[in-house]
Amino acid sequence: MTLSPATLARITEARTVGGLPPDRHQVPYRSVGDLLAQQAATYDLAPWLDFYPDDGPPLRYSYRQFYAAVSRTADDLAGRGISHGDRIATVSHNHAATVIQYFAAWMIGAVVVPVNVGEDDRRIAYILENSGCKLAFVRDRYADRIGKILASLPSVALVLVGDAWGAGAEAPPAAIERHARVAIDDEALIVYTSGTTGLPKGVVLTHYNLLVDAKEIGLWHAMKPGDRMMCVLPIHHVNGTVVTLLTPLYYGGSVVLHQKFHSSRFFPSIARDAVQVVSVVPTLLQFLLHERSDLSALDLSHLRHIICGAGPLTVELAQNFESHFHIPIVHGYGLSETTCYSCFLPLDLAPEEHRRWLGEFGFPSIGVPIPCNEMAIHDDQGCALPEGAKGEIVIRGHNVMRWYFGDPQANEKTFAYGWFRSGDEGFWKQDGRGRPFFFITGRIKELIIRGGTNISPFEIDEALMHMPGVKAGLAVGFENDWYGEEVGAYIQREEGAVVSEKDVIDYCRKIFSYQKCPKVVLFGDDIPVTSTGKYQRNRLKPLFTPWKSTQFTESARH
Repeated sequence: MTLSPATLARITEARTVGGLPPDRHQVPYRSVGDLLAQQAATYDLAPWLDFYPDDGPPLRYSYRQFYAAVSRTADDLAGRGISHGDRIATVSHNHAATVIQYFAAWMIGAVVVPVNVGEDDRRIAYILENSGCKLAFVRDRYADRIGKILASLPSVALVLVGDAWGAGAEAPPAAIERHARVAIDDEALIVYTSGTTGLPKGVVLTHYNLLVDAKEIGLWHAMKPGDRMMCVLPIHHVNGTVVTLLTPLYYGGSVVLHQKFHSSRFFPSIARDAVQVVSVVPTLLQFLLHERSDLSALDLSHLRHIICGAGPLTVELAQNFESHFHIPIVHGYGLSETTCYSCFLPLDLAPEEHRRWLGEFGFPSIGVPIPCNEMAIHDDQGCALPEGAKGEIVIRGHNVMRWYFGDPQANEKTFAYGWFRSGDEGFWKQDGRGRPFFFITGRIKELIIRGGTNISPFEIDEALMHMPGVKAGLAVGFENDWYGEEVGAYIQREEGAVVSEKDVIDYCRKIFSYQKCPKVVLFGDDIPVTSTGKYQRNRLKPLFTPWKSTQFTESARH
């Protein structure tokens, strides 16, 4: 990929924090493999990974056993001709063997390309071809499907099919030492963004990106050796990989990994496995609140808080969850392009102040920047905006990606002003200690522009979530001949609730001006989400096509 000197300079600026350029490394390890080797030597027989499949007994690994399994798999890869810089795809659901495959690749300097099996065949083929994968680990259940895709992709020369690849634990730990010559700025991970339109972009993350973000996440959440984190999110996404795999490794803790999230198993697992912190997305909080499990018989005294991010959390959901379960939510924000998290609510907030930042400003605060990056709000010309003004959330720091893989145009646009431009709209407020607390109000591309006026869909979502009888609701901007876009609402009713279109419109009209109110209300049993639980608002737009030519006026409802 050829980038202009000006773009390369802006990328370097965007990867700088507090005047420290990206090559002023703030971690003591030279690679992820070096981290694993040192932690295995330090913690040896201490538990590191407990994996719970949906069916069958759990798989458990101590640090020593995990390091041995990684060593064996790394030797196997090297013996098959995989070397520094080669790309390796993993086609899998959450599994201990896949975690081993990740670390084995990193040990020898190969680059991991996680494949989300929830993507359609066309996008999977694009990811495998665009990244130039040389080898693919494919679990048994996906073999037939992926085999058909790979038949037209000669670049993927090696396909290892089977549920046992990497699962063994017997190998001499010293065997891996000859593979440990990996530099901290080498590429480690290419994560393809799951946009709702167009082809996905490959986010290139280095070993340093992974290490520095894991370091800061662990410090922010006061994690210490022996603490346990639970992972119920897919590890093909940076949240599952960085927060609940690399972060526990960094501080000498352990991981409780589930094949997938189950409401009924969530709290029993936290109790049984003595988990201190778990990371979720807002959709999972909604599922847990709907389940309303009786926790009286469970010992959850060791659970300190729940990290929540990677999707729109509403004030309503945050307040209801904390009120019902009495478990603090530490809201945060980040993107694949910033490795994972860039900010969190501080842990030192008094309960009243915590509730204030979650509920007083119309949106729950996503918190304060972590030390490895800076954040600001910019206008569309790259100028910083003052407190309270809405604009684009921008980030710069050591956790900012190297670049988008093979996409000069996207890099030029994304780094145009020497910051990473998130595409998210937000604002900031300062607390009494001078800390900037940030808020996200919506995706800029999801903003509803009605007659030239920008309308935040999150603001309307918030109102819909407060409405009695509504389990979930999304504001949807749909194409309209009269105003460019109009406001619609897609509603999932609570079980047994009777809610009509008129009820929703009348409810919103008490809160918003006519301009912001939904003009069309549709009902459904499901809201489409990504594999990480993000609502896919744009996938609902075609449902509102019949109203494209309708002129909606305040004096007459159609």
